[in-house]
Amino acid sequence: MATVRIPTPLRKLTQGKEEVAAAGATVGELLVDLEKNYPGIKERICDAEGALRRFVNVFVKDEDIRFLQNLDTPVKDSDEVSIVPAIAGG
Repeated sequence: MATVRIPTPLRKLTQGKEEVAAAGATVGELLVDLEKNYPGIKERICDAEGALRRFVNVFVKDEDIRFLQNLDTPVKDSDEVSIVPAIAGG
């Protein structure tokens, strides 16, 4: 299982946990497993079509999945996956 770092705004869905374990061979499969264990979390990360929301970044080992294979990015058991909401402002 990979370790998934949960941002503060989503921790209400993970009973306040900062890190949770999730299984999957890809980021997409990992999100399905997260949804199974923490209902409602996937809709906060993905849009209605299942694509990553515009203002949510996901990193596998500090690499942005948008520059890798997006939701098809492979995940190993030892990987750390971070969900990071984008911050905009001016």
